[in-house]
Amino acid sequence: MEKETKKEKKGSKMKFIIGGVIAAVVAGIVIFLMGGNTESTDNAQLDANIIPIRSSITGYVKEVLFEDNQEVKKGQLLVTIDDTEYKAKVAQAEAALENAKANLNAVKSNAMASNQSASAAMFSTETTQESINSAKARLNKAKEDNKRTKNMFAAKAATQAELDNSNAELEVAQAAYDSALKQLKVSQSQSAGVRSQALGQVSMISLAEALIRQREAELKLALTQLDYATIEAPCDGIVSKRSVEVGQYVSTGQAVCSAIDNSSLWVTANFKETQLENMKIGQPVEIKVDAYPHIKLTGKLNSFVGATGAKFSLLPPDNSTGNFVKIVQRVPVKITIDHLTKEEAKILFPGLSAYVSVKVK
Repeated sequence: MEKETKKEKKGSKMKFIIGGVIAAVVAGIVIFLMGGNTESTDNAQLDANIIPIRSSITGYVKEVLFEDNQEVKKGQLLVTIDDTEYKAKVAQAEAALENAKANLNAVKSNAMASNQSASAAMFSTETTQESINSAKARLNKAKEDNKRTKNMFAAKAATQAELDNSNAELEVAQAAYDSALKQLKVSQSQSAGVRSQALGQVSMISLAEALIRQREAELKLALTQLDYATIEAPCDGIVSKRSVEVGQYVSTGQAVCSAIDNSSLWVTANFKETQLENMKIGQPVEIKVDAYPHIKLTGKLNSFVGATGAKFSLLPPDNSTGNFVKIVQRVPVKITIDHLTKEEAKILFPGLSAYVSVKVK
């Protein structure tokens, strides 16, 4: 009886062991099969755009309208810089622009007057030419009359007084003709000078217009600098690392704070190079954040960085030195998050550790 009891106990123990072995084998197979469908890593963290906010002008800080680690909206006023000097520059640029416009109007008026003078000089030249024609006609008539008078005087048909009078008229006509020729040369010279002056005034219009464009650019620059006297939040998010106080003198490019755009978080995961074979862009990803285990996020594999993390280090490894030890490299992968609720966006921020699992099959 005792022997039978021992045999039954031994048989039950054997069945238990066999059952345990079978269960372990089945579990191992399941884990193996499931493991072949995913690639995972805990070398991951949340990332976001961290925008350094800097001063674009120099001046004294007038107001600081935010606290460190404050939540802000895009366009919200953060810092104002004393703008007295920049308002004066705007007024100066506006006055210079008005002066340039007035100068353009004056140049146009001068050009119009010069053109009119050139037209008048041209008409004067034409009038002088007509005077020459008239003087030439009178000279030709005086020559013919003088010739006839000389013939008549030789035939004793004209007196000495008539001949002297004819000679005088010829001399007067010749003098008038010569004077008209000289007047034509003077008129032509004056006309050429006036035309040159008119052309110069027309070219001055282009210079005056160029000066206006320059003054407009100066005004635009002055307005831009005045606008830089107010510093606004570039995005919705949180402003941190405040490094400015009222009354402080800031220079161009000096950091004021940093803005964290927590509305567009993503995950940067560093996978081993041996895990990349079946990973492709667009594959679904499960994400768990270490700080909040109850939050389960989903996403998609967005892109590969294109180089291993070691290549981005301050001193990249050089395997040609002779001391080579093969190390499995890590490749950064960007994973976008499908959806974040407002509550999740408030408690999640860049730098938090995460665990990601990419479904590759």
